[in-house]
Amino acid sequence: MTTVRMSGAAAGPAGPMIKSILPDCVVAADLFADPPDPPLFPEEDRAIGDADAEGRAEFATARMCAHDALRKLGMRPGPVPPGLRGEPQWPAGVVGSITHCTGYRAAVVGVASKVATIGIDAERNEPLVDGVLDAVSLPEEREALRRLAARHPRVHWDRVLWSAKESVYKSWFPLTKRWLDFEDIIVSVDPGRGEFSARLRVPGPRVNGQQLSRFTGRWLAGPELIITAIVVPAPARRGATTRG
Repeated sequence: MTTVRMSGAAAGPAGPMIKSILPDCVVAADLFADPPDPPLFPEEDRAIGDADAEGRAEFATARMCAHDALRKLGMRPGPVPPGLRGEPQWPAGVVGSITHCTGYRAAVVGVASKVATIGIDAERNEPLVDGVLDAVSLPEEREALRRLAARHPRVHWDRVLWSAKESVYKSWFPLTKRWLDFEDIIVSVDPGRGEFSARLRVPGPRVNGQQLSRFTGRWLAGPELIITAIVVPAPARRGATTRG
């Protein structure tokens, strides 16, 4: 792992916690294990249908994180069913994102008056399956990953790239309701600052009165987990100040 990234990161029993890379304008809830039978709202229970035990545990614990995050935001928890593409359907006035991987579940939310969109992703700190990197990356990205691997071999940089692109898509979709291919994004990772930049190769959505040409986010890596996060602020009201 990169000691620069982890030096200021909060850690749970299995690795880093997502709140350490988030701005003050959002709140997070995460868990490293599935509690027995976490409660679901009827709409959520219907959405999960006849999923197997593993899929049900992932979904239910991730929704438990979502409900907890809504409480931290000062709201009464409500159902967060998936949309047509699996995106979480938040209560009115809320934006957010959910992620889950083996050994980790998390949700991040903010109020729509302060935050335009959020995208988070968690992955195991392990290499992608053979052939996947070529399918989801561009030649210049692969060359940058080779340089990073030579300097910081304990981080699986192909997985960081994948996670960053997942966070970009989760940020993009609520703003556009359109698909975004992996090759439509060029990601650049800063290993020292724990940041990444994703340049869009297609016309971006309009936020704050301007068309977005890139998303910027933060990442961290522990021995077991890689986490990425993007938070795009909403337009600030005249005379108001924002943090993050």
